[in-house]
Amino acid sequence: MKNKPVSFVFCLCFVSLISAQTPQELKSYLPPVQGWTITDDIEVFNRENLFQRINGAAPLYLENNFQEMTSMVYTKGEDYITIQAYRHATSIDAFGMYASERSSEMTFYDNIGGEAQGDNTGLFCFAGCVYLKIQANNESEEIAEALRTIAKGLTLKIDPDASYPGLFRYFPLGSGEYGDYKIPHSEAYITSNYIGHEFLKGVYTCNYRGGDIVAQLFAIDAQTGENAREIVTKYFEFTKQQTEEIQEGKSFIVEDKYNGDIPCVWNGRYILGVFNEKGIDLNEYGIGTLLEQLIKSME
Repeated sequence: MKNKPVSFVFCLCFVSLISAQTPQELKSYLPPVQGWTITDDIEVFNRENLFQRINGAAPLYLENNFQEMTSMVYTKGEDYITIQAYRHATSIDAFGMYASERSSEMTFYDNIGGEAQGDNTGLFCFAGCVYLKIQANNESEEIAEALRTIAKGLTLKIDPDASYPGLFRYFPLGSGEYGDYKIPHSEAYITSNYIGHEFLKGVYTCNYRGGDIVAQLFAIDAQTGENAREIVTKYFEFTKQQTEEIQEGKSFIVEDKYNGDIPCVWNGRYILGVFNEKGIDLNEYGIGTLLEQLIKSME
């Protein structure tokens, strides 16, 4: 198995380093919406005082490298729409925060940011380094249309090419005897504490279904090969396995007493693996080749 192509590494870095917008720039990006007025109201929250606005939810935002939140308002009579623009350190962090709050109960909308979902009173999306939460105090089809107009106009200004982090292009669609498949909108990014381990950081995940079993394919970006070796070593020390078995390019099983046996491969800066919460043999459900498919796509 080979290291990532140079073109991929460049793409990943480019996506991560989109310039940050100031509160004033974000407000200037707000699109006109017929019948609605953009007010002069603007509030800015940082890492020190975010809890004053979102209270108990603040720690998760901070974990996703939140930097600043700008709150802006549209009004129409007694109705109002509030835009909360959460700026994160990188576009990957913004995606990770969005994905952590994604809900299967909402509707997904095309051509808004990297991905967007919502209902008649709220719309949530990401673009560049910004995670947007756009919410109204009332419900109607007219308001829902205004939400989509605001979201589309704002995301186009922030990053017209917004998309999922580049690494996800290598995650397979899935194929097997039981009709296993990649579950739509299940991609996520975990900054740290993946499956309960603090040393598992920078983890890209996607869920797959085989019969009635859901498995999660993951890729840990350790940034360097030496960091990847250190992570695997820490994991083996935790599971009390022999560290002599750690070899780049050679598959191994992590015998995690809390998460079951986890097939993995270390390749350069990446650690790839697949697991399911029940800790069962995925081969019995036709999804035992997911890891092999990911490895092949990254060659």
